[in-house]
Amino acid sequence: MPSREANGGEGERDPESFTLKSPLLASSFRSGINSTSQVAIVGANVCPIESLDYEIAENVFFKQDWRSREKLQIFQYTFVKWLLCFLVGGILGLIGFCSNIAVENIAGIKFVVTSNMMLMGRYGMAFLIFSVSNFVLTTFAAIITAFIAPVSAGSGIPEVKAYLNGVDAPGIFTLKTLFVKIVGSLTAVSGSLFIGKAGPMVHTGACIAAWLSQGGSRKYQLTWRWLRYFKNDRDRRDLVTSGSAAGIAAAFRAPVGGLLFALEEMASWWRSALIWRAFFTTAMVALVLRALIDVCESGKCGLFGKGGLIMFDISSSTVVYHLYDVPAVLLLGVVGGLLGSLYNFLLMKVLRIYSLINERGVFWKIFLACIVSIFTSCLLFGLPWLAACRLCPSDAGEACPTIGRSGAASLLGGTMRMTVSLCVILLELTNNLLLLPLMMLVLLVSKTVADAFNGNVYDLIMKAKGFPYLETHVEPYMRQLTVGDVVTGPLQLFNGIEKVKNVVHVLRTTRHNGFPVVDEPPISETPILYGLILRAHLVELLKKKVFLAEPVLTSIDAFEQISAEDFAKRSSGHIVDIDDIELTEAEMDMYIDLHPFTNASPYTVVETMSLGKALTLFRDVGLRHLLVIPKISSRWPVVGILTRHDFMEEHVLALRPNLATGRWKRLRLKLPRFLRIF
Repeated sequence: MPSREANGGEGERDPESFTLKSPLLASSFRSGINSTSQVAIVGANVCPIESLDYEIAENVFFKQDWRSREKLQIFQYTFVKWLLCFLVGGILGLIGFCSNIAVENIAGIKFVVTSNMMLMGRYGMAFLIFSVSNFVLTTFAAIITAFIAPVSAGSGIPEVKAYLNGVDAPGIFTLKTLFVKIVGSLTAVSGSLFIGKAGPMVHTGACIAAWLSQGGSRKYQLTWRWLRYFKNDRDRRDLVTSGSAAGIAAAFRAPVGGLLFALEEMASWWRSALIWRAFFTTAMVALVLRALIDVCESGKCGLFGKGGLIMFDISSSTVVYHLYDVPAVLLLGVVGGLLGSLYNFLLMKVLRIYSLINERGVFWKIFLACIVSIFTSCLLFGLPWLAACRLCPSDAGEACPTIGRSGAASLLGGTMRMTVSLCVILLELTNNLLLLPLMMLVLLVSKTVADAFNGNVYDLIMKAKGFPYLETHVEPYMRQLTVGDVVTGPLQLFNGIEKVKNVVHVLRTTRHNGFPVVDEPPISETPILYGLILRAHLVELLKKKVFLAEPVLTSIDAFEQISAEDFAKRSSGHIVDIDDIELTEAEMDMYIDLHPFTNASPYTVVETMSLGKALTLFRDVGLRHLLVIPKISSRWPVVGILTRHDFMEEHVLALRPNLATGRWKRLRLKLPRFLRIF
């Protein structure tokens, strides 16, 4: 067993030995030094979260597995990629349509009965019917969320965005979460709550994509063997990206806008092949929605049946503008930016109050939803009484009253801080190219103004929940530090040929997820870094008992004991448990050759590299572990491991508290937010 140096990777201490620092909305604690996993609020609960393995482990086993694949298998792999995109788009389009029709009919019956009561002068009965129906629908949504899938609480966009950044939040893509997200969102919207459908549809699309890519569900006996090639984080990430794009396309009937939304807001990693598949997925959503809406034109879809209540259809309006309208548009952009930043600020205050109430238990969560429902019903029913109706002017130059003339870009730009995708979404909604220059202008102005005060709504929620999200820009203090300044320990190493009981001991006493593998004499003349092996792969090798009686290099027989399917990731959030493996004393004294299963080409950086440069590499490539090697030769060829936690501001400033009180920090805080990224 090699000796252990200071500095370490993801998971440096036993879970009982470190404290936890809480997210902004929670009351737990998180360690100031590097720990096995971060803690974040997932849905309504505080959960440990880890990173995803987007990097391909290029080991001998992986290379031999790919060489053994026939042309038919490679064709199947490519074909199934497109087939999954087809299924995600088709299923999500069907779900979106059915949800819209369900909301139209449920809410439509409620409004018809309420209106009839008011026409008869029975205002008390009208309010009773209106408020009770809203109360029942909202309470039902709250109950199924609290008891079946608390993870489905909220819009879901922050969780999906964090996942695409490399954060593995447990339970966000399960079948229960998908069911509750669909049923809960349609009953909540039918209950007159002011919540949008964009967030739930994005989360729904991501759930469908993740569920299909992992081959279904083992728990519910819904699995497909021919999807075994996609049981890895890399392919699952690509399909989830397409699913999030399809969610926006289903919510607004904006396929191009959905694609750009995924590119601009959701995905942290992109490539040209993914653009084609995401575009194909959103196109399928648009085709399915168009076909089903045509069916409803004959009036066979219930009370309304045309998708007009929440499927926006304002393409019939034609709007023109003149040059003298530009100053008003600029002013509107400024106002929208100010109101958007104010909305985000107030939203965070409200969420903190909600979290304090939710911490009391399930009953208080449901009680809070009931109070919101009653308050909303009172406002919806009572506010119109404060203003009397007036007749339309007889000499009006256009139809009165005007409907749909509010086209909402400035406020959306001020809250969501998106420009390109939001512009295209609104363009696809209005079908009016004449508005394009004005929408571009108002979105740019509103985003610039709002960025001077705070971040976009999704980033603020992610930070409040505690997700370790890696930003695109590098903070100035990261360029002053080197990677050697932030790696912490202890570091756990394995020999290339290791004793079984040593592997078991390390896995049971730590929660590391990556281990450097080092070759020493007599295998090599001097200690050299052979590569990196994952915890999940070590556990699988122990389960299959790929052991050797003597410490010799593995023969070809070892590959007959294990297959690529054994190394496939089971599902998002799945925890590999070493305690489930039973080994005899004789087996504990045997050896295991780690060479064929070790990633022999991991990403490495020298200890003198700036922390900012390492962050750029870490995020752009989508890494989970980044090995730090010494600048000059030393006894050990590896200094430590950088993980996501090492780049978090709270971790760096805890190690270097002088940076938080330095002159540059005070100067930076005086700058507008949009200038701090430079």
